[in-house]
Amino acid sequence: MLDMTEGLAGTRVLVIGGTSGFGQRVALESAERGASVTVIGRNRSRAEAMKVLMDERHGGEVVVLDATHENDLEAFLKQRDAYEHVISMIGGAMGGGFMDNSIEDVRLAAETKFIGSLTVAKTVASHIAHAGSLTLTSGSGGHPYDASGAIIGNQSVDLLVKGLAVELAPDIRVNAIAPAWTPTGLWRHMATQEIERTEEQMSAAIPLGRVATVGEVASAYLFAMQCGFLTGQTIHVDGGVSAL
Repeated sequence: MLDMTEGLAGTRVLVIGGTSGFGQRVALESAERGASVTVIGRNRSRAEAMKVLMDERHGGEVVVLDATHENDLEAFLKQRDAYEHVISMIGGAMGGGFMDNSIEDVRLAAETKFIGSLTVAKTVASHIAHAGSLTLTSGSGGHPYDASGAIIGNQSVDLLVKGLAVELAPDIRVNAIAPAWTPTGLWRHMATQEIERTEEQMSAAIPLGRVATVGEVASAYLFAMQCGFLTGQTIHVDGGVSAL
């Protein structure tokens, strides 16, 4: 059995949502540390670009698949050996308060995080090796009056992590990473000026006075994978926002 405290060399790592942003960085750095990496993404063009990037570096597998479709994910996993580490970037974001958004918008923002994460967890659990880990994605920042759906989703993931950590112990560790707003591909639909304005606003609200880099957030996922005595925790990588 592999010793999870000895780093990622020789391990099998699955990154769900790993074709851009945090997931892409986690996948590439895991490969650099000697892991055999598989990346799942929904968008074919981004998956193809990720495959080229991985081939230029340390190699790895990239699969086009919607991991929220549990039957498709299960069929894929049955064709593979168990993974030591599974990382899920499934989630979403929504601005505005309860009165600013429709019931459907709030439901979608909350369910995307909770139901999406739960679906992945229930599907992958039997495909994670003994003493392996599952790392989900939560989030930091906002207030009930200006990010209602996102906050409900994030808090539900935090609760999910605590429950799963107990249910799956001692065989599998379960944690989550909660970044504050960070400029990644998640915001590719926004104009450059809008992204710059959002970054300026966010930086002013963060105690450290700036937003995180993709690498800083990715380092938390790498830590959660490698720390063998960490489970049931949500690590906030938010420059102090959660302390406010």
